[in-house]
Amino acid sequence: MTNEQTAIKATYFSILGNTVLALAKWTAGYFGNSYALIADAIESTADIFASFLVLFGIKYASRPADDNHPYGHGRIEPLITFLVVGFLIISATIIGYESILNIGTPHELPRPFTLVVLGAIIIWKEISFRIVIQKSRETNSSSLKADAWHHRSDAITSVAAFIGISIALFFGKGYESADDWAALFAAGFIFYNSYLIFRPALGEIMDEHLYDDLVAEVRRVALTVDGVEDTEKCFVRKAGMKFHLDLHATVAADLTVRRGHDIAHHLQDTLHQQLPDLGHILIHIEPSDLGAPETAA
Repeated sequence: MTNEQTAIKATYFSILGNTVLALAKWTAGYFGNSYALIADAIESTADIFASFLVLFGIKYASRPADDNHPYGHGRIEPLITFLVVGFLIISATIIGYESILNIGTPHELPRPFTLVVLGAIIIWKEISFRIVIQKSRETNSSSLKADAWHHRSDAITSVAAFIGISIALFFGKGYESADDWAALFAAGFIFYNSYLIFRPALGEIMDEHLYDDLVAEVRRVALTVDGVEDTEKCFVRKAGMKFHLDLHATVAADLTVRRGHDIAHHLQDTLHQQLPDLGHILIHIEPSDLGAPETAA
C-alpha cells in the first residue's frame, strides 16, 4: 500500500469515527443537560469538515508532477493544515463564548449518564489518535498529523468535561457551572493545540530546515556510491509526503564530464532506491583535487 493510500484510509477512519461521536455527543449533551458535552460535540462536528479537507488535500497532493507543477502538488498539504487550524480556532471561540454566557446563567445539573458516554468517548478518541498519528509518521503527512491531533484534543476536552460534570454531580446544587468551566478550559486547550499544529506546517511552507536525521542518512548513502568522495551542501525541503533534495557531491577533479554525469545519475538512483520518501533530487558535482588520474579502461 502506498503512502497516499494509507493516508486516505486513515482519513476515512477519522471521518466515520467523528460522525458517530458527534451524533452521540449532541444527543447525550442535549438530553443530559451538559454544555461541556455539547461543546465537545461542536468540536467533533468541526472535525468532520476538517477531515474532509484533509482527504481533499491528500488526494490533491498525490497528483503527479506536470508542466505547471514540476515539483508536484505536495504544498497543498500545509495549506490544508492551515484551514484545519482555522476550524479549530472557530470551534474554540464558539465554545469559549457560550461557556462564559452559561457560567452566569442558572441551569440544571448534568445527568449522571453523561459520564458513561464521556468515558467511552475518551477511550475511543485516544485509540483513534494513536492509530492516525502512527499513519501520519508512516506517510510523512502534515495534514494527517493535524487530523490525529484533533483526536487527541477531542479526548482531552472530553476529560475536562468528565471532570466538570463529576464536580457538579458530586457537590450538587450551586456547582452547576463546573460543567461550563470545563468547557471553557477545553476551549483554551484547543487554542493552544491549534498553535502546535500550525507551527510545523508554517515551517514546511517556509522551507525551514528540520531534517538533520534525513540529511545524515543522505550523506551516508551517497558515500556508498562508487566515485563519490564526499558531500558538501545538502538541502532538504518537504512538500506533501515527499522530501525534495539538493545535494553537492564531490568527485575526482580529473574525471570526464561523461563520467561525472554517470556518477550523478547513479547517485540519484541509489538515493531513490534506499530512501523512497525522497522526491525530486538535484545533484551538483563538485571537483576534488584528491582523486588519482583516471586511467583508460
